[in-house]
Amino acid sequence: MSNLAERKARLIVHGDTPYNAETPLVRLRAAYRTPAEDFYVRCHGDVPAIAEDGFRLTVDGAVSTALKLSLQDLRSRFPQVAVTATMQCAGNRRADMRAVAPVSGDPWDGGAIGTADWTGVRLGAVLREAGIHEGADLQVAFESHDTVEGHPYGVSIPLAKALAPETLLAFAMNGAPLLPEHGFPLRAVVPGYAGVRSPKWLKRITVQDHPSDNPIQGSDYRLYPPDVTAETADPAKGHTINTMPLNAVICEPMRGAGLKAGTNRIRGYAISGDRAVVRVDVSGDGGRSWAQALLEHDAKAPFAWTFWSIDLDLPSGEHELAVRAWDEAGQTQPADPDDTWNYKGYLSTAWHRVRVSVA
Repeated sequence: MSNLAERKARLIVHGDTPYNAETPLVRLRAAYRTPAEDFYVRCHGDVPAIAEDGFRLTVDGAVSTALKLSLQDLRSRFPQVAVTATMQCAGNRRADMRAVAPVSGDPWDGGAIGTADWTGVRLGAVLREAGIHEGADLQVAFESHDTVEGHPYGVSIPLAKALAPETLLAFAMNGAPLLPEHGFPLRAVVPGYAGVRSPKWLKRITVQDHPSDNPIQGSDYRLYPPDVTAETADPAKGHTINTMPLNAVICEPMRGAGLKAGTNRIRGYAISGDRAVVRVDVSGDGGRSWAQALLEHDAKAPFAWTFWSIDLDLPSGEHELAVRAWDEAGQTQPADPDDTWNYKGYLSTAWHRVRVSVA
């Protein structure tokens, strides 16, 4: 689909300016790799129109040789690689926290997430070409072509993550050039980290001895305790959100669905930023009893989600379905969104609950 209006019609749109939209959960669970037209969109500002022929990426800062690279330079001078990875907004499932108390930001359900085959070149290969000092305690700062409240979008990641083999400068998604809303012609892909650290429409990469001083990095996307408000928040005391936590979501059936008594299939996804999901428990009675789901994962994609499914015998009546995942460190999710509520609604990871009627 080349028509943006048609692609928007497939998603749940939370805003047009900036454009933010999530994937309906049933469609999200339909394929392990999310089609580009079904992939969630998170923008902080405009969607810039960039011509491929005139595109140049600058690499500078604490490097031996500054670079200015075209898209063709990237394709021809560096080995192309593909990484299957899940990308997720730090505000995914914010709607659950919003039900506890007001929060800021778009009311994402569980669809601000998607998995794709990302094709590009390793960011580490480009940095090494520029002569990076690999052992240094440095940050890699990104600047993009889009603007947010008069400033270019900008974030940074630690050098160690920038040099990790999974971190890419990507120009293709599921085998096709990036769509405009997904960052054409070039974006970063930083698997395991919140989507905010994978900027789109890249313009410049600067190696420096401090995190980006851009407002997106310096004051946004920070986790605060529940007693902190927008008026009292001190960014210096907030926790910078990088690696995403363990989470699980029921995609089918939908909230409020009417089911037939007997065996019903429950399906969803589970994800952990940098650890493997090893178990998913599903309950048909709000968490009083649990059964283990079957897991489906791509062994060659450690930074991609795990699909799960289970058949539950549900008698007539009202039921609260619930899901929780476990990772390889034996960690699981909190029971209620009250436990991790914060005024920005970030990192909502409580048991996902879906009420259904069975007759």
